[in-house]
Amino acid sequence: MAENNQQAGNPAQWSSRFAFIMAAVGSAVGLGNIWKFPYITGENGGGAFVLVYLACIAVIGLPLMMAEVMLGRRGGKSPIGTMERVAATEGRSKGWGGIGIMATLAAFLILSFYSVIAGWTMPYIVSAVSGEFSGIAAEESGALFGGLLASPGELLLWHSIFMGLTVLVSAGGVRHGLERAVTKLMPALFVLLLILVGYAMTTGHFGEAVSFLFTPDFSALTAEAVLVALGHAFFTLSLASGAMMAYGAYLKKDVSIARTSVVVAIMDTGVALLAGLAIFPIVFANGLEPGAGPGLIFVTLPVAFGQMPGGSFFASLFFVLLLFAAWTSSISMLESLVSYLNEKGVSRVKAAIGGGLVAWLVGITTVLSLNEWSGFTPLDMFARFEGKTLFDLYDYLTANIMMPLGALFTAIFVGWKMKPEHSAGELGGWHKVWFPVIRYLSPIALLIVFYFNLK
Repeated sequence: MAENNQQAGNPAQWSSRFAFIMAAVGSAVGLGNIWKFPYITGENGGGAFVLVYLACIAVIGLPLMMAEVMLGRRGGKSPIGTMERVAATEGRSKGWGGIGIMATLAAFLILSFYSVIAGWTMPYIVSAVSGEFSGIAAEESGALFGGLLASPGELLLWHSIFMGLTVLVSAGGVRHGLERAVTKLMPALFVLLLILVGYAMTTGHFGEAVSFLFTPDFSALTAEAVLVALGHAFFTLSLASGAMMAYGAYLKKDVSIARTSVVVAIMDTGVALLAGLAIFPIVFANGLEPGAGPGLIFVTLPVAFGQMPGGSFFASLFFVLLLFAAWTSSISMLESLVSYLNEKGVSRVKAAIGGGLVAWLVGITTVLSLNEWSGFTPLDMFARFEGKTLFDLYDYLTANIMMPLGALFTAIFVGWKMKPEHSAGELGGWHKVWFPVIRYLSPIALLIVFYFNLK
């Protein structure tokens, strides 16, 4: 795969730097930015949480993204195959391939519940097209969302359709499926978010939202909030999930890993902040609670669109593009497993169908945990997990344990086990700044977080 990927015009290789950036941004930008970031910011005190989150992106997220893309391009295989190959090249144990295994498992588990959440966008497209949001009040919007969550049959339908779409593109390959979509849809998503922020400025509560997002209140910041910020930094940048390694394997040698990673991180963070600036003025204008939980975007945005001139049109377009943002992210989650199975002789079509089918089956437990199994909290005997449904446990396990642990071992490998001259050859002049951060600061920061997590 490494040799094949370096051939000019290979359909398993990005056609340009722009294509890779859009694909990486497509992987990073998704429901985590627009669905999850606003509500976890509300739950964890606003401005102080945003500062910690930005620090996690800059100090840990960006260096790790550079490391993962570098490993992917150097190994030229699936995350598992890449770690085994690079470890062998560096004269290290094949056991380092465990990083790739953990990343692939994390991505698979995330995909199983991410597909359920992404499926929520589709009935909202139907509602927007039909004009159901026109003049809708906050209470009515909340009832609409609550009704969706209470219907396991409807959730299963949309989960199935979304997983089918993910498998469809994954089976079609890199350039002719994913690349064509992301190079058109991701720029459009940025434009629509800016339009929504423009509307939010007219609500009379934009200044309150800016203050909430950017005025730190460190008294509201807890050790758990720091852990949430770190976990979300991994989640939103698609780190420690194998996506960036897998995509790095398709990256041409003449593309700067460092500059490209910086652009991806900036664009990803920009979407998260724009989402907050778009949503919180609406939250405050309608007297809603900023820490209202996962349904925040699906309750507040319909209210906004229902009051905008041409709101049905913008709502339809927005939820379609949100669907595609989630779609490109889910494809990257499946890619780690598909590329590994492909290396083992399974055709890409069969690998995509098989991997997607198993993830779909696991996702059914998330569907049920939102309604029929909402009272099933199997780990109540442990205080840390008390009250957590299966969906909550999947989210916690991946975002707070598997991904940070995988990131820690990745930082140790590239900082201590990989020859510095090899990473310098991939990163160029950026290596002088990157190397001490990934070798010392990133592992220390990750260990501190684990300390507070295990207290």
